[in-house]
Formats: sequence, structure tokens, C-alpha cells
Amino acid sequence: MSDNQLAVEVVRGEMQPWSDYNGKRGAVGGPVLRTLLNDVLPAGARTLILGPHTADLISAVALRSSAATVLVRSVSDASALSEQFPDLQVIAGALDGLSGTEYEAIVAVDGLDRVLGYDSPDLTWPQRLDALVALCTPSTVVVLGLENEFSLTNLLDARLPANRHGDDDWHPLHDDPARPVSPVQLASELARVGLDLHSVYAAYADRTLLAVDAAAAARPGSFPARLAAEALESTEVPLLAPIADATDTAARAGLLASTASGWLAVAGAATQPAIYTQAGPAVLTATATPTVWATSIVESSASDEAPPSEATARSADAVSFDLSTVPPTVSSGVSVETLLFRLAAAEDVPAFRALAGRLGEWALAQSGQVVLRWDDTTVDGDSFGFGVSGWVAEAGRAELLAAAWARFHERLIGGHRRHPWPPWMVGDDLITTWLAMSGGAAEDVARGKELAAGLSAALGTGEGQAPDVRTALADAERAKHELFELQGHVFGLERTIGFRDKALKTRETRLREMRLQVQKANAERTRFRNSRAFAAATLIRKAALIRNPRKFAYKVKRRLKKKLGNRF
Repeated sequence: MSDNQLAVEVVRGEMQPWSDYNGKRGAVGGPVLRTLLNDVLPAGARTLILGPHTADLISAVALRSSAATVLVRSVSDASALSEQFPDLQVIAGALDGLSGTEYEAIVAVDGLDRVLGYDSPDLTWPQRLDALVALCTPSTVVVLGLENEFSLTNLLDARLPANRHGDDDWHPLHDDPARPVSPVQLASELARVGLDLHSVYAAYADRTLLAVDAAAAARPGSFPARLAAEALESTEVPLLAPIADATDTAARAGLLASTASGWLAVAGAATQPAIYTQAGPAVLTATATPTVWATSIVESSASDEAPPSEATARSADAVSFDLSTVPPTVSSGVSVETLLFRLAAAEDVPAFRALAGRLGEWALAQSGQVVLRWDDTTVDGDSFGFGVSGWVAEAGRAELLAAAWARFHERLIGGHRRHPWPPWMVGDDLITTWLAMSGGAAEDVARGKELAAGLSAALGTGEGQAPDVRTALADAERAKHELFELQGHVFGLERTIGFRDKALKTRETRLREMRLQVQKANAERTRFRNSRAFAAATLIRKAALIRNPRKFAYKVKRRLKKKLGNRF
């Protein structure tokens, strides 16, 4: 046994060899959860961190605690944590094997699914909660997570149930009838054991936390629904259908809180903001008011020394996040993209054109270099307002407007949504048409597409992300249709080329015949010129040209005398 393993305290229920950190599920963490824990955990408390959590989360909890204990069931995981955090008490074992100590704060963001070992009794979820409460004082602050089996990512997961968890990711089957399956049941269980529940958050892919009341009241295009959809769109789970459509449907039915990735209950702490979400390099919180959402930048991971308003995060294609551009308030109205989708589905081109014109006037009148995106631009009375997207780029207003329409084109056409425009307009022609509606020019389309691609890459929804099955099938069907049309075009071209080949062959045959005729005529001409008749005719022709026969005869006689001399 190594020195690290000797430094780890072992209780009943330990697992070896095993690792919860190296499996498909991994550990929970991230800046959003870290910010929430900084808000709810009391300073200087004795804290228990239950289950696998990332190093940044453990470090944040340890900084706020007078003494922190980490309990994981894997001995190898405990040894690694003991080596990474030598000042912390690390225990390897199951929850039911830990006793004799009470804690003033318990962090179990990962939930109670991975707290038992091979040899542990088959405890139900309420029994595990009872074991956790046995470690609490009357005023203990508890942060408890619960995975949602009815989440959108689980419902749309394209993998077979047998393939969602590998052999190295031991995961108990969720067949416990006593296990809570809704935020209401979770609150009821916490009330049963006497925990003072203050708030329950719906978690979306560890990027966004929404208070359950705010999530239940969210409707398609609203600020909470947009944040939830954007968080779920960045998931790496292979999906059967676009999760943005499912998010809108759940919000329309008032089930956005019931279909979250999981829930996070906070007991024993004061009420916190209704929204925690990741905004570029920072974490943004928001509190609801009667008319707007009041926002605040809480944490920046770009630099510990730079103030949040100056921190920026670089991304692809010269797109960066500027925290100073995030507005202090966000309208509670629906997004512009939602209205545009509705008008396109209704095939109301005049209303679409009117809205595009208003958007163009508003966008060209703004200052700054925020990359426009209609999915984060809200309707604010008779005008419009920016959302919390602080991505900026060095570009002119017309180019930023073109980027908004290029992104809208990708989300409308790429999402296979209904629209009134013919298929041959899809692409740059359609973007140019929309841009003309809003007062833009066609020469800005190319730069706008580059900015839109950079923004998608920064948001984690670029070309590198695998498409869902429904989109892949629709793309394949569209490609099949285009292939059929191209095959018809190729057939027409081949037929035309065949006709031209026949015409060329006929012309070549005629040229060969004419060439043979010319060769025959040249041969007859040569033969005639070499004949005696032609020579006699030539002599006669030349003799016919003599004008003075006597003078000619005299000259001939004189030449003969010179050549023949006296013999003549």
C-alpha cells in the first residue's frame, strides 16, 4: 500500500479498484455551481463534500470552510484527492459507513446515487437521505443534487440504454419506487427529515441554474427559456431530435422545470438569485422584477486580478467576450427570433418584412461592436433590447447586422423549420433578401457569415458538434433530393453533349470527304502540269504574247550565232 493510500482514512463500503472520476459520467463542477456554493455556504464551517466533485469545486468549498472532509467510495480516487489536497481530510467509503461526526455544511451536488459501495446494503433514496441527515446539526446548510430521469437529454438520448453507461461507470438502475422524480417530491422528502428548504434550482447541463418557480413560469422565447435552451444545446450527448425544439415545447406546456437535467436543493441558507448562468468567462446572476430581469456579474474566470467589467475571453475568428457590454437589466419580453419564427411559419411575409425593417433601423442606430443575434435580442415595448450575450468583434454595424441574419438563416434553414421562401433562394440569396429588408447591403454577407460562424464556435454549437438524428435524416433526405435534381441535370447535359458529338461526327465526315476531293484535284492538277500537252500549251501561250515577230527572230538568230559560231 502506498503512502497516499495510508494517508486516506477508510470506512465501510470502500471500492477498489474503482474510479468515479474516469467513467463516462465523471465528476460534477463548473463555475456556475462554484458561484452558488460561494453564496450559500457559511464561512468557517465544518463541511462535508459527499461524492465525486471536480477539483475547482472542492477548492472553492475548502476556502470557505474551517475544516473540509471529502468522502468518496473509491480508494484510488481518495488517494488522488489526498495527494492533490494534502490539507483536507479524505475518506474512502460509503455514506452508511461514516458516523460519529456532525457537519455544519454538506455539499452533495452529485446527489446520492454514487455514495454506496459493493458491500453496502441496498438502501433506498430516502434511506440514504436519512443517513445524510444523521450527519447534520439543526442548522446545517445542505446542498443536494438529484438527477432527473425525465430530463430532455435522457428522453432524446440516441444511445441505447445498455450503452449509456460503460463497464467502468457503475451506475445503479433507477428502479427505486421511493426515489423522488420531481422538484415537489424532492421538497417533500427534505421536509420529511426536517431540513429547512429555502430554494430548489432546475439545473441545465451544469451551465444554467433556474429557480423552479422561474423555470415553471418560463414560456418560449423568454429569458429563462433562452438560457435553458442555450445550455442544453451545448451538451455532448448524441440526440434523436433538436433539443431547442423540445425546450420550447416544454416551456409552452409549463414543464421546463420538470424536464431539467436535474435539480439542486438548498436547505438552511438564505434565498439566492433566481438565475445562475455562465456568460462567457464569467457567471451571471439575475433576479426577477415586475418588468425586467436585474443582472449582475458575480465571478470571472478570465483573470483574478482584472475587474469583471474589463475581463474578456478570446474565441475563434476574432470573437471575444466583453463583460462591460452585458446590460444591467434584460427585458422580460420574448426574443426577436421567436417572433421571426412565428411569422415565417405563418408565411406572413409582409409582417416579417416590417419587423425586419424595424430591426434594421434599431441595429444600425446602436453603438458598440456586440455581435447581433436575434435569439438574444428581446422585444422591449416598441423597441428592442440586448440580452446577456457579450460577444464582440471588430466589425461595422452593417456587418454585425449581416451576422445576425446569417445566424438566423442557420437556425431557420438548418433546423428545417417551416418558411415561405422557395428552395432555390436558400443560402446567400435568402440572407441578402433579409438584409435588404433591414437596410443592409449584399457585400456584407460574406463577413457576416464569418462572424456568425465564429459566434457559433464560441458558444459550442459550431460545425464540430454532431447533429441529432432527426436533423441528420432530414439533411440526408435533402441531399438525396438535391442529388436527384443534379442527376437530372447531368442527364440533360449528357444528352446535349451526345447531340453535339453526333453533329461533330457528321461535320468531321464531311471534312474528310472534302479533304479527299481536294487531294484528288491536286493530284490531277500536278499530273496535267507535267504533261507534254501542258508544255506545248505553255509554249503556244508565250508565243502568242510576241508583239514584233521580226525583232524577235533577229534576237533569236543573234543568240544562236553566239552559241554556234561559224557552224550556223
